[in-house]
Amino acid sequence: MSTDIRNNWTPSEIKAVYDTPLLELIYHASGLHHQYNDTAEVQVCTLLSIKTGGCSEDCVYCPQAARYNTGVDVQALMQKEEVLTYAQKAKEAGSTRFCMGAAWREVRDNRDFDRVLDMVKGVNEMGMEVCCTLGMLTEYQAQRLAEAGLYAYNHNLDTSKEHYGDIITTRTYDDRLQTLENVRKAGVTVCCGGIIGLGETHEDRIQMLHTLATMPEHPESVPINALVPVAGTPLENNTKVDIWDMVRMIATARILMPKTMVRLSAGRNDMSVAEQALCFMAGANSIFAGDKLLTTANPGFEADNAMFQLLGLSPRKAFKEEAKQYLREMTEV
Repeated sequence: MSTDIRNNWTPSEIKAVYDTPLLELIYHASGLHHQYNDTAEVQVCTLLSIKTGGCSEDCVYCPQAARYNTGVDVQALMQKEEVLTYAQKAKEAGSTRFCMGAAWREVRDNRDFDRVLDMVKGVNEMGMEVCCTLGMLTEYQAQRLAEAGLYAYNHNLDTSKEHYGDIITTRTYDDRLQTLENVRKAGVTVCCGGIIGLGETHEDRIQMLHTLATMPEHPESVPINALVPVAGTPLENNTKVDIWDMVRMIATARILMPKTMVRLSAGRNDMSVAEQALCFMAGANSIFAGDKLLTTANPGFEADNAMFQLLGLSPRKAFKEEAKQYLREMTEV
């Protein structure tokens, strides 16, 4: 297997990586992880739902879709002071990236967006990497977020283009790719991954990874989520994702995109420390911390701190890539 950073992977090459015997796959991914990253570091991120429920989209996995009866209460956009208080607590607990999610189909140029821009400014001033996931963005809106200090924008592909129509019908795959392009043009880093356990095939997983790994620039962050089935959604009876499927996805993503932050995301609440350790060994170097991921359960800060101590891990500092770039530039002067 090649160790070069590549953007020209073919589906057949990715399939060969994905189908590698598991222990060999983990070994190779771990080697690349050691080559390109500090494996003792894991970035700790916190995700807060700043506007919950009532979404007009029909994502079949999502408890926030208005058309499904999931027991999620609709909550209006939070006040800036509440958000900053939550961000400060997350920072004190060890998070260096703070992500704000709103259950919108797309961003609208209105007072709510102005309030979000103000939140972005506030979190940025706290010295945290600030991320948002707000739905579809125009190029102009992405630029406004960048000017407010946004560090990253999350907009997941969810699955392959071929399987996408079975998961969402209220926007297209190309809509998602356009938002990602708008984010890139604005100079904001890209956070883009997917979910396994949606009823997809292994070929769908390979195709999704192919889309990510052949972008002109790899996403700086790739979350790998395991479906958390929620009662009231069309996928409520889907079976739990096998841990080995998560490990295989993480290892493959690490091999295809060696420098990318591979995020062990939704589904972690059902994993033992040993299972999470396998994911870190396979190349995961980021987690979401805090009791909730938008509306689903997640391990708390104390449990994660205990796991970090056991495994000899430490939280990655904020803006580390910028600091490295600054040092390189100073050395060249």
